[in-house]
Amino acid sequence: MAQKQVLQQQLKQTLSPQQLLVVSLLECPLLELENKIQQELEENPALEEGVDHTALNASDEEQMFDEMGKNSESSDDNTAIDINDYLSDDESEDFSYAGGYVAESSDYAFVNYSSSQNFTEYLQEQVRMLNESEERMQMAAYIVGNLDEKGYLDREISLLTVDFNLQFDKQVTETDMFEALADVQSLDPAGVGARSLDECLLLQLERKPFTPSIDNAMRILEECYEAFAQRHYDKVQNELQLSATEMREAIQEITALNPRPSNGYSDTDMEKINAVTPDFLYDSETDELRLNNQSIPPLRVGANYVQLFQDYSGNVANRSPERRAAVIFAKQKLDRAKSFIEAVKQRETTLLTIMRSIIISQRPFFQSGDEFAIKPLTMKEVAMQSNCEISTVSRAVGNKYIQTNFGIFPLKYFFSEGMITDSGEEVSTREIKSLLKEMIESEDKKQPLPDEKLCELLQQKGYPIARRTVAKYREQLGLPVARLRKSF
Repeated sequence: MAQKQVLQQQLKQTLSPQQLLVVSLLECPLLELENKIQQELEENPALEEGVDHTALNASDEEQMFDEMGKNSESSDDNTAIDINDYLSDDESEDFSYAGGYVAESSDYAFVNYSSSQNFTEYLQEQVRMLNESEERMQMAAYIVGNLDEKGYLDREISLLTVDFNLQFDKQVTETDMFEALADVQSLDPAGVGARSLDECLLLQLERKPFTPSIDNAMRILEECYEAFAQRHYDKVQNELQLSATEMREAIQEITALNPRPSNGYSDTDMEKINAVTPDFLYDSETDELRLNNQSIPPLRVGANYVQLFQDYSGNVANRSPERRAAVIFAKQKLDRAKSFIEAVKQRETTLLTIMRSIIISQRPFFQSGDEFAIKPLTMKEVAMQSNCEISTVSRAVGNKYIQTNFGIFPLKYFFSEGMITDSGEEVSTREIKSLLKEMIESEDKKQPLPDEKLCELLQQKGYPIARRTVAKYREQLGLPVARLRKSF
């Protein structure tokens, strides 16, 4: 097929680099914004922390760029620099969050919680105390390093053996690795190093003193685990020929076990515990809304780069090509610094505007803290109120939190669809979910309510809801079906 040129018109909308930067920063929660600012400070020497007190004399600017424009024939129009674009006396010259947060203030005090004990180090310390050969302890330590965040080993022993031999230039066998795994499984807490949930539970039962109920619990896990996991208690009872009392006691032993051995520990290598840091601070008594910005430094254009322009302007004798190239390089960095400062400033304005719209829409909740006071609210409504795009609102509320007088809440907590009751009242779906959760928590666990019955009860209360909607809300609440909620 012959090639040919075709002329056609096409309408396209693209984002400018400045718009992309604003969007990128808007999506960032507080901790991620801190990292981005730190990264920008490291990569761009024209961006500095602190308030800018330097100003470039206007006559110096004009003279300098007039001279640069009259420079030798090597000058290009596309290298013309207007320092007024990025250095001026207006507020874009430097930036710090308005109404900066005072760390000593007790009005918005909050605490980030995390455990200080390292799970991996705790296990490795026990490995070093094993009375085994150096190679055996090395294998045990290697297994510990491959445990997942729950304390389970989710890799095949065969693959683990191959990787160990390649990494340490050894010739150990799978049997050797299984023996090292047994060492790991003997460590505290009980159940660590298990390769499945049933093995984890069995390891814990093996350490308990023998009783008939312990024996029956181990039989259930070894012989009828699948049926037990599906809550088919009648099938398990009949297959193992247990009495109702024996079955009940065995179930009590199993449910008292810890399915996650790493509970109570943190590990900087295995499990990053992200403390929730609120992005907003709101006091309903004073109606004061702030960004939580105590860790965000004020930003300014670098004084050294301003000095570079001043030196170039005041030293006519030294206007070499190298100096001119340095000034052009400085312009690029200063443009980037100004863009970043403006993007951070625009992020603050947008976030506060959107958050204020949410507070106005959900004023009853912010005044009382009552979950039932939350009204139906969509991002489209907030976008219209704040004169923003829906995509902007979505980015602004994602992964962000607000600290109120009643606790810390994710911003998406305040959005929900609405439903019209039989009485004509518009209620939030959050209210329906709360009622659904209450019904399930108060049900008879020996005969849990199926979705059809839950649907019927909600309809009796005036909520016209379908069974499939009940199932959807139940799944969103993290609640299993009736069969899996059944207890013996």
